[in-house]
Parts: sequence; C-alpha cells; structure tokens
Amino acid sequence: MRLLKSLEELLYELISWLLFYPLTMWRSVVKPLSMMRYADSELADRPEDQYEDTLSPPLFLLITLLLSQGVAAAFPSVYDPTVAAKELGSGSNLLIARGVVFGIFPLSMAVTTLRLRSTRITRNTLRPPFFSQCYVAAPFAFIVGLGFDFLFMPHAQGVTVGILTMLVATLWYAQAEIRWFSLNMGAVKATGAFAISFLCATVVALLLAVTIGLEAKNMAPS
Repeated sequence: MRLLKSLEELLYELISWLLFYPLTMWRSVVKPLSMMRYADSELADRPEDQYEDTLSPPLFLLITLLLSQGVAAAFPSVYDPTVAAKELGSGSNLLIARGVVFGIFPLSMAVTTLRLRSTRITRNTLRPPFFSQCYVAAPFAFIVGLGFDFLFMPHAQGVTVGILTMLVATLWYAQAEIRWFSLNMGAVKATGAFAISFLCATVVALLLAVTIGLEAKNMAPS
C-alpha cells in the first residue's frame, strides 16, 4: 500500500507538471521581476506550502534543460547528440552536467544581488536570490540552447538564425537582470553590474563545459 501510495503521488506530480510548467514558463518570460519577487517570498512559507501554483525554481530549470536536451536530439546536427551522453555515461549525467553549467548564471547573478545589498554571502543568504534567478535563467538557457542547435545544423544553414536566436535570448536576459539590479541602484550602474556578472558567468560556464567534455572523453571507453 505504501508503494502504491508513492506511485500515486509520483503520477500526480508528473501530470501536474503538464499544467504548471507552461504556466511557470509563461510567467517567467512575461513577468520576470514578479517571478523573482515571488520566489523570494515563497521561501518564507512552510515547505509544504511553497510554490503551490508554480514549479520550484531549480526544478523548473532542470525540466527546461531536459526539454532543451530533447530538442537538441531532434535537430539535424553535425555532431551526434548521443556521443556526449555516452561519454558521460548516461543521458541523466548529461542533464546534470548541463544543469551545473547553466547553473553558473543564476549563481553569478545571485552573488551580485547579495553584494549590491551588502549582504554577507552564506549558504542561507544565497538560497533566496539563487532560487529567484533560476526563474529567469531557465528561458535564457532554453533559447540559448536552441541557438546552438541552429548553429550546429549541417552545411551552416542555421548560422544566421542561431546567432539571432542567441542575441534575442541575451537581450531578454539583460533587460530582466538590469531592471532587477536597478531596484538597488541606478540604471547605469545596474547595466555595469550585469555586464560584469554575465561576462564572468559566461567565461566560467565555458571553461566548465570544456573541462567536463575533456574529462568525459578521457574516461570514456575506447
């Protein structure tokens, strides 16, 4: 009976994602600042009462990366999408690796938020801004991933669309973060804070992705 009850809860949770995931995505794209404020406020509730009408931010980011991974597998590409999964051992390991790489962006923005508020960075103080940043990082990660899918199409037929797609994602992400940082400072300083944070996150994410790729190739069976 306990097993059946667990399966019942699991089924309900998975089915509920079909409703709450698109709602969360829509609200994150259309009202990113409201979603970031919402994430901050929800952490003050009891665990069982948190995120009742949305997905939790880290789960939302992971599901988005999973969908992005599925879209990439469906695209014609000069790279075999199954190679990375085989090198890392499984598709779930690839998802975790993508989560770590794209998780650098909400982490970087969360650290910047705390520094702008002159708040000491600890595990407890980092959690609220990190959770809130996951809501805007998820749409950004999905569109950037889509841009890479276009770039990797055979015969360079998707290069222009890929570049435009990544530019749109970056501009949307920039306006959301600059507006968020502007709550604590002027627009000019907020733009500078975003630029520095975004540049650092991009460099670290690229280095981390390359490192993971090289380690996976070294560990993969010949």
